[in-house]
Amino acid sequence: MTQDYKRILAPVDGSEESEKAFDKAVKVAMLNGAHLDVLNVLNTKQFVGMYGGMLSGDVVYKISEDAQEYLTELQERAYSQGMTKDNLSVHIRFGDPKTVIASEFPKEYKNDLIMIGSTGLNAVERILVGSVSEFVTRNATTDVIIVRTDIDNK
Repeated sequence: MTQDYKRILAPVDGSEESEKAFDKAVKVAMLNGAHLDVLNVLNTKQFVGMYGGMLSGDVVYKISEDAQEYLTELQERAYSQGMTKDNLSVHIRFGDPKTVIASEFPKEYKNDLIMIGSTGLNAVERILVGSVSEFVTRNATTDVIIVRTDIDNK
């Protein structure tokens, strides 16, 4: 059985694991002639805790700017691997990464595959409420691949 994916979602958070998933998603997208959506979800709950409930416009702007710089770096990395501009989009969303990745974004962009790293940056949240990848696996509206190895499967 062969599955042709047309629109792949690669959520990233700056962790090594999410970047492994990103690199594999680029390869899978190119092999399938698929569009790749690279998504960085800025967790609004986390900001409230970090900034004591005070989230000024300047802080939001700086966080958004940093996320856009990170996504631009990944975009350039994908182009250097042979990805075309027509088949790659980067996105920033605010909200709960679990629900945005598992259902909201894939419904809006018609993703048929989510490729996500096995763990992310926030170990405390993972202990308290479970990992994003675990939630996405259980609740996604589409196929999910949990990436644990690098591009060479190591």
